[in-house]
Amino acid sequence: MSKDSNRVIIIGAGPVGLCLALRLAQFGIPTTIMETLGTQNFLDQVPRAGTNHPVTLEMYDMIGLYEKIEPRGFRAPLFHYWDRAGPTMIAEFDHALLKNDTKFPYVLQCERIKIVEEAMAMALVNPLCTVMMSTTFTTFTQDANGVTAHAQTEDGDDVVVRGGYIVSAEGARSIVRKELDIEFEGFTYPDRTLNIEVVYDFKKHGYADRNYISDPDEWSNLFRWVGPPERWRVHFPTDPDDDPDFVCSPAELERRMQGFLPSSTPYDIRGSNLYTVHQRVATSFRKGRAILAGDAAHVNSPIGGMGLNSGIHDAFNLAEKLVAVIRGEAEDDVLDRYDRQRRTIAVKHTQAQTIRNKRLLTEKDPAVRQKNQDELRRTAADPELARQFLLRTALFTSVREAAEIA
Repeated sequence: MSKDSNRVIIIGAGPVGLCLALRLAQFGIPTTIMETLGTQNFLDQVPRAGTNHPVTLEMYDMIGLYEKIEPRGFRAPLFHYWDRAGPTMIAEFDHALLKNDTKFPYVLQCERIKIVEEAMAMALVNPLCTVMMSTTFTTFTQDANGVTAHAQTEDGDDVVVRGGYIVSAEGARSIVRKELDIEFEGFTYPDRTLNIEVVYDFKKHGYADRNYISDPDEWSNLFRWVGPPERWRVHFPTDPDDDPDFVCSPAELERRMQGFLPSSTPYDIRGSNLYTVHQRVATSFRKGRAILAGDAAHVNSPIGGMGLNSGIHDAFNLAEKLVAVIRGEAEDDVLDRYDRQRRTIAVKHTQAQTIRNKRLLTEKDPAVRQKNQDELRRTAADPELARQFLLRTALFTSVREAAEIA
């Protein structure tokens, strides 16, 4: 097998692409990572996606990444469900119930950008990882023996890289997926989500580090993040017809926060952003030597922290298959199993759970709301029911079920 046919080309230096490269490197597989951003602006990305579930922490640990990110975040074993009326806490769940299932019986709150920064530092010093910054991927071709990726540098120079396989970890606007003419099935929520970053001690009001707050008119999520300064992110739905500049204006942000929790002094608001939420899954995760992973393959509501985590699970699942194929230990069609496993999980677990999560927070029927809240209370009160609930929400169940798909 030629040197080029051993190489895996990865488009996108996000957490999925970098974790894939680092995992492949452990088995002697070289990669070339193409990233549009340059060293001067790579870390200037909007902060997002920072809930890392226990099974994902196990994967980070496999590649030596966990020890890098753990000091940059904090352990969050508890999370709450609240009814905004009151407000009243509905149920508390404690990941300590998973102490016999994992060495990481907690969520690690550590933002995506910190994970990317540490993973990039590891990739840059790994001789098997070639990182091409300020390089915009444009197109690719594939044949019986490999793939050829084309890109441009920021100076306009053409770049051509040959490899055995190409993996799109470039996000929801994946060029690879579009060129393969793979449909991105699903829908887009009409309402946009507003994220407000604020410096305030919500714990003095009884909130945990992670909180899901139901309300038929204005649901919320509330998450604590490490400092300095320590801050919280509060999520709200917005009217799709509202002007974005108005929604993110200082006065409107303050109004939202005062409506959430009245304060005698103005809130110390440090930032905000508005984003659209999609629920979509590619109809196939593989065509020939081209493979989709992470947001290129599936996108979903961030409620429950499943987007980043499921993308990392894609990377580790795919790495296992690519190693076997490139080493000659398995036929090429084992990559179809990656498609079956991860696409099934994306539809059956990730999409279904995130849709259910949002419906739980937004339910308007009083009788259904009461039934949902009673069920959460009953589950939290029973240690074994709570453990099974945590195995599902912490994504152990989805990873285990994926492994059983032939």
